[in-house]
Amino acid sequence: MANTYTQMYIHYVFAVQNRLSLIQDKWKTELYKYMNGIIKQQGHKPFSINGMPDHVHVLVSMSPKQAPSDLLYNLKRSSSIWINENKLVVGKFSW
Repeated sequence: MANTYTQMYIHYVFAVQNRLSLIQDKWKTELYKYMNGIIKQQGHKPFSINGMPDHVHVLVSMSPKQAPSDLLYNLKRSSSIWINENKLVVGKFSW
């Protein structure tokens, strides 16, 4: 549609499975940078990513071309794979 403007902000909060405190200070910055890249790759604008050892907060300016649930699925899936491939936790990590 011509002259259509969309501005949609989403605040995601998601936790480590069983609320275990697995996100360590020594690698959380790299995790947040990785998540930032995933969000940009999906065509959105990340505003802030931060959290605690057991959960993460993500504020995103969403593009209307993707459902919010699809972005969250890709973000959680890709970041879990990244954490497991880099062996940052003992055992299998999942959100």
